[in-house]
Amino acid sequence: MSELRVKFLDARCCSPAELAVELRREMRMFFSSQEESVRRIIADVFERGDEAVVEYERKYGWSNCSTDRFMVSDEEIEEAVRSVDEDVLSSLKFAMRELERYHMRNAPVSSFEHTIDGSIFAELVSPVQSVLIYAPGGRAAYPSTVLHVGVPAMVAGVRRIYVTTPPDKDGFVHPAILVAAKLIGAKAVYRIGGAHAIAAFAFGTKSIPKVDMIAGPGGIYVVAAKRLLYGVVGIDLLPGPSEVFIIADDTADAELVAVDMLAQAEHGEDSAAVLATPSEKLIIHVREELSRLLKGMERSRVALEALNSFGAFILTATLDEAVEVCNEYAPEHVELHCSGWREVILKIRNAGAIFVCGTPTAYGDYAAGPSHVLPTLGAAKFSSGLSVESFLKKTRCVSLSNERILGMGEHVKRLAELEGLHYHALSVEARLKRLKGEQKEPAMNNGDSNA
Repeated sequence: MSELRVKFLDARCCSPAELAVELRREMRMFFSSQEESVRRIIADVFERGDEAVVEYERKYGWSNCSTDRFMVSDEEIEEAVRSVDEDVLSSLKFAMRELERYHMRNAPVSSFEHTIDGSIFAELVSPVQSVLIYAPGGRAAYPSTVLHVGVPAMVAGVRRIYVTTPPDKDGFVHPAILVAAKLIGAKAVYRIGGAHAIAAFAFGTKSIPKVDMIAGPGGIYVVAAKRLLYGVVGIDLLPGPSEVFIIADDTADAELVAVDMLAQAEHGEDSAAVLATPSEKLIIHVREELSRLLKGMERSRVALEALNSFGAFILTATLDEAVEVCNEYAPEHVELHCSGWREVILKIRNAGAIFVCGTPTAYGDYAAGPSHVLPTLGAAKFSSGLSVESFLKKTRCVSLSNERILGMGEHVKRLAELEGLHYHALSVEARLKRLKGEQKEPAMNNGDSNA
């Protein structure tokens, strides 16, 4: 196995913003280099539909792909349920219950406000009708993603939930994925992945349904496809390669810091695990623990490549400086391994989720409650993680009292005229005249006596 070569950055020599740019430089370059090829894939699927999907799936996925095998049969799903270990099934059901309990507490409902003057303001909440859950797959199975997207969609009231996941090279979908799909009441499961799968469900083909929304994490190609197709189809957010940013001081346990970095790094070679600390001693000890823990584990090669490519040790002057770097980086996950965490947490403005008091991100990935589908690549600066609200639309309803129509009428009319929208002004004026009891003037006939 290759040598551990995690980059070392000194925050005392540059600004937090410069550090954040450096941390993401290689990832953004990689994204940019792939976007044009994803654009071509999308155009091809739009033009040729199923034919293009089969070609890309045979090229990048399983060689025996055919349209009649896109959808997993009911028999395969039932066989998966019978084959899954009872303990695994129990854990999937446990995670689902915990997720459902959390999301039920946070489900918004329609609201109505009646004001003293008789006006009514309402916010009508209704679910998206159809959703595709994209569950990463291929080399590893992620039934947890099916639950973490599917449960909030269920609670929101989505009527049609579909699941798609990349199968293995023989077109086989892991039984746990199929069981999770059955638990959330998925209408169908498909065995296709990548940018072409996203395009197929965005446009719809003869064999693949068009959906209103696509949700779930994925690799660079999936994220690029979701970004390019936003507007054609609803998108939850752009959850790409996994990230953890650990803020620690010299009270931290080096082994726990190291294993939590590895827990995110093992997601894939493009995952990022970063430690920011004012303790140079801790960095030395964490590096030693990483080297030790990388020996003999099944996914150590993946984790090592991720650490060497996108991992980092950042030496800061103070803990507050580590927080400043974190806010500029805006990571998916933040872990606090430090004393006085209550004060620290209030200073963190940009993060998908924060884990404190010894709670590792791994619990959030499975059963803690909030969805593990979170903003990555700095999107935590302007977006939040997936929740029940992600699958709900809010329609505003307004009924103004006559008193309020009269009271604001001249202001609305004046602003409409300012913007040159004269029919807006006329619409207001017509209401004001009627409410003031004025009669509508007879229309002119332009001199036509026979009119």
